[in-house]
Amino acid sequence: MPSLDPERLRPLFQLYLQLGGGVLLGWVLGRLMPRWIPTFIGQFLFWIGVPISIITFLRGADLSGKIWIAPIAAWVAILLGALLAWFWIKGGGKFAANHGLTNDTPSEWNKPTQGSFLLASMVGNTGYLGFPINLTLLGENYFGWALFYDMLGTLLGAYGLGVVLAARFGRGSKSQGQLVRSLVINPALWSMGIGLELRQVPLPGWLEVGMEKFAWSAIALSLVLIGMRLSQLASWRKVKQAGVGLGIKMLLIPLVLGMALSQFGIVGKPQLAIVLQMAMPPAFATLVIAEVYELDRELTVTALAVGSIGLLLTLPIWLLLFGA
Repeated sequence: MPSLDPERLRPLFQLYLQLGGGVLLGWVLGRLMPRWIPTFIGQFLFWIGVPISIITFLRGADLSGKIWIAPIAAWVAILLGALLAWFWIKGGGKFAANHGLTNDTPSEWNKPTQGSFLLASMVGNTGYLGFPINLTLLGENYFGWALFYDMLGTLLGAYGLGVVLAARFGRGSKSQGQLVRSLVINPALWSMGIGLELRQVPLPGWLEVGMEKFAWSAIALSLVLIGMRLSQLASWRKVKQAGVGLGIKMLLIPLVLGMALSQFGIVGKPQLAIVLQMAMPPAFATLVIAEVYELDRELTVTALAVGSIGLLLTLPIWLLLFGA
């Protein structure tokens, strides 16, 4: 098993400084600035920042080998997370309540709560958080693994299976087309195709440098945006329920499937890239879906906040177990 020697800890410390600094700055700005500012930044990143970053980092990414396993692993993680969450809803929650492990009551597991619990256990923040974490710890060569996991796994899982489940468990059903359209017109998905086409196209040196600087600036801005959104989350009442979902999403799934990857010849940095994506906290897309379909917003918000904080504690675990 790899050890966390000082040389291996340096990228982790650098990552913590970047994550902590960016999110903390965003949290402060979120408290001071008008609430429309995060929305504006989010729109900028969604339509411009993230797509250009994907095109830029794809140019230096190594897409050889078994990279096709990344989206397969993503779907296995999504489906296994949903299955384990469903087992908990149907059996584990009642067992824990009957033995005094929780004080949940049947009313606390109504259909909207079940829907939010399932989403929190399935899809992670593999874009705004997963991308900078993978880039910092593994470099641009392995960005393709993180990108394929996000684009062909998380994105489709959130706005595909996630929408189906939200429609099944939620109270709102009038805006289903809205989320379906958001998947089809998602610029990040289109930028992936453009980036693959432009990989072998030579660009002027000044343009390459400019795109590189812009891409890293967009990554930094995405961390600030996460802090700004977290500053607006003020719900902590459902920590126990959120904790179970996060345990499934951020601990159990990465551990089990991370070890299984080695059986398919995925080891070293590609293995770590996939495990890191599996271990991300719930995606902000779950909050969008929860609001549109009237799921349990309080549980969703709590899972986002606790998961984002807990990530700082779980990252060393994955470096220790799967670090290359």
